[in-house]
Amino acid sequence: MTQEIRCVADVSRVQARLRPQATAIWFEGQITTYAQLDQLASQCANALISAGVRPGDRVATLVKGCADFFILWLGCAKARACLAPVNWRLAPPEVAFIVKDAGAKVLLVGADYAGLAAGLKADCPDLATLIQFEPGHPEWPAFGDWIGAAPATDPMLTQDPQDDVIQLYTSGTTGLPKGVQLSDANYATVFDSAVRQWASFEPQDGVLVAMPLFHVAGANLGMLALLQGARAVVLKETEAGAILQAIETETIRHAFLVPAVINMLLQNPRINEVDLSSLTHVYYGASPISEDVLTRAQARFWVDFTQLYGLTETLGGGTYLPPADHDPARGKLRSCGLPAIGYEVRVQNEGRDCAPFEVGEIQIRSTGLMKGYWNRPEATAEAIRDGWFHSGDAGYFDNEGYLFIHDRVKDMIVSGGENVYPAEVENALFSHPDVADAAVVGIPDDRWGEAVKAIVVLRPGASADAAALINHCRPLIAGYKVPKSVDFIAALPRNPSGKVLRRELRAPYWEGRTRNVG
Repeated sequence: MTQEIRCVADVSRVQARLRPQATAIWFEGQITTYAQLDQLASQCANALISAGVRPGDRVATLVKGCADFFILWLGCAKARACLAPVNWRLAPPEVAFIVKDAGAKVLLVGADYAGLAAGLKADCPDLATLIQFEPGHPEWPAFGDWIGAAPATDPMLTQDPQDDVIQLYTSGTTGLPKGVQLSDANYATVFDSAVRQWASFEPQDGVLVAMPLFHVAGANLGMLALLQGARAVVLKETEAGAILQAIETETIRHAFLVPAVINMLLQNPRINEVDLSSLTHVYYGASPISEDVLTRAQARFWVDFTQLYGLTETLGGGTYLPPADHDPARGKLRSCGLPAIGYEVRVQNEGRDCAPFEVGEIQIRSTGLMKGYWNRPEATAEAIRDGWFHSGDAGYFDNEGYLFIHDRVKDMIVSGGENVYPAEVENALFSHPDVADAAVVGIPDDRWGEAVKAIVVLRPGASADAAALINHCRPLIAGYKVPKSVDFIAALPRNPSGKVLRRELRAPYWEGRTRNVG
């Protein structure tokens, strides 16, 4: 962080003093200045404190992109509470699990999810207060009215660098999401690393915040914009037409986009009509990008591209591939780059460092590394050993120290930047009475990078078809986790200990590919 900004709560305080009338956030044509942002954050903090929220408490939110998200986040920081955004794409049972797991006392929801939220209180005993961001709910106050009734005096609580400021949930190998605890100290590392290496924004630069705010990419980019006095242009959803329009009309200079969204933009009918001349930097990550998509994007956008590799557990930090290395002549387009400032990255195999081009597990050490998984000490101990986070990704360094992703040690599927663990999908499939056995793998998909495929063994005499199994999964898990296709076989391949051999199941679909991730 900068010398004046010592914690996340200071972001709006400092910028309100430096540039009070400058635009902090643009959302659907509405402007929030830095002075307004800081005052609203103070009112939000006081409203939370009055609602019984104490330092360390979790405040959950279920909402698409909006300016109020950042008001709430900064308000939580001023109250020393921790924001716990919930993925709005999840199915109701998944949402209920996260709100309960976080022990949230307050839940703030968008009107789209009011019906879902109303059913949560029976399952979430800690949940005492529900607020709707938009006005009009018959029982719950609107966010603006709720904080508007609170004092505008900044509570100025003494901050602790170890305060958790946001808890982002990741999918789990057991099918249960894990809350990743990310602290002020973590953000100090990430802000310093990003500003010094790739995210140096000028005051009032237009920064497009188009990725979901429950993701580390969306949340971080928005806060990085506010940290530097830039203009965060927040979109409600990640939609290609809206992104192109925002770039043109809001003079966007910087944007973070996952590869699947870059591909969607290139396929949009308006891609050759809109004025993209204001755009100077595109950052991408969250899933691998094909060389074809990247080179077509370079030809159309004609901007500096920077790839970022990291995980939620590392607050998005890890490695970065700078614009100079996007010259095809460098031979690095398939690399995810060099270790970022503040991050150590190694590749190990059976406890020893790998030689160049030798594949092993990617491990990361940093003060930007999460404190741990919320209420999951065993999972934390498994993930972080001797200070090193074990990513579950397999890769190798070349002889110049550039990292390349090769495969996954774990079985996680990345579809359009969303993480999907097979166990989550398999749990849903096994609840169908016709399913005797099932395995889920990721297969190549030109649009999403990977698509979820189920491979199923039916019970004797059962007659369920692919459509029936897909429809069965829809109410149980998020839409992006639902299998896009189903194959039926007589028996799953297993090793002598009974473990499904997913690599064998994946192999036919990845034949001829240069790497085993999408």
